[in-house]
Amino acid sequence: MNTAVVVYESMFGSTERVAQVVAAALARRYEVDLVDVTAAPDSLGETGLLVVGAPTHAFGLSRPSTRRSAAGQAPTRVSPQDRGVREWLDVLQIPVGTPGAAFDTRVRVHGMPGSAARRIDRRLRRLGVTRVCPPQTFWVPGSAEPIGDAELERARRWAEKLIAGQAKIGGPAPA
Repeated sequence: MNTAVVVYESMFGSTERVAQVVAAALARRYEVDLVDVTAAPDSLGETGLLVVGAPTHAFGLSRPSTRRSAAGQAPTRVSPQDRGVREWLDVLQIPVGTPGAAFDTRVRVHGMPGSAARRIDRRLRRLGVTRVCPPQTFWVPGSAEPIGDAELERARRWAEKLIAGQAKIGGPAPA
């Protein structure tokens, strides 16, 4: 099963951009489905690799209130009523042992704790997903500012690590 699913939540476009770069890198080895969380199915069948990404809001995963707050900052791609990764993971059904990884985007603020990626990783492991790589953060200059090219290059390299990590845990060798 050489399939990968990349599910993302994005308010200002940076998380979506990282997801696109990761999906493009994975596409060299997998058949990839890139899915906005608002359209993500509640159940995933056999999947070779699941990658989930979201922006860090208020020290973790977004909630309806933080999405409303973000919507007030600038025009967004996701309305505050739409579900986010938090709500999707609450209902996700996935085969135990599915290889997976998590990422987030965050504004770099000295001493600011919290990570959506770590929260996603914990939730995925509770669902029985096997971690391929530790959670990864990609830095954005500001909430509504576009992510930089250097971070997108880091995302591409991280996707290559996901391919290698998936092979290490005993998954099928990608074609």
